Amino acid sequence: MLIDNFYEVVSINNTDTNLYSALVRLNTSHDVFKGHFPNNPVMPGICMMQIIKELSEGIVKRELFMEQVLNVKFMALINPEKCNELTFSLQIDEQEEILKVKSSIDFMGEIALKMSSTYNKQ
Repeated sequence: MLIDNFYEVVSINNTDTNLYSALVRLNTSHDVFKGHFPNNPVMPGICMMQIIKELSEGIVKRELFMEQVLNVKFMALINPEKCNELTFSLQIDEQEEILKVKSSIDFMGEIALKMSSTYNKQ
């Protein structure tokens, strides 16, 4: 985990061929939220992207290097004080040395992020 104690993975389920769903619980008292932003915490977009990478690494059991983000849309702000549980949906397509991931994050029934990314297997 790149940021110590920022989140915990509650569960990861393989819902269909190459489709996964992960429930993640945020640590609402983490320093990241104290600085981004004081008295109005918002989860940084780069943290969302890092969690997707780390979940993907856990699923394929390999270290990954993000090569490309083809498309990323931040669609809603995630305030951990309103709800500290997020559902990550991942569609993983493994090729030779490349991993393509289509992902989304659900926050209180609303899509907060959609992203298509490519990783190099290390």
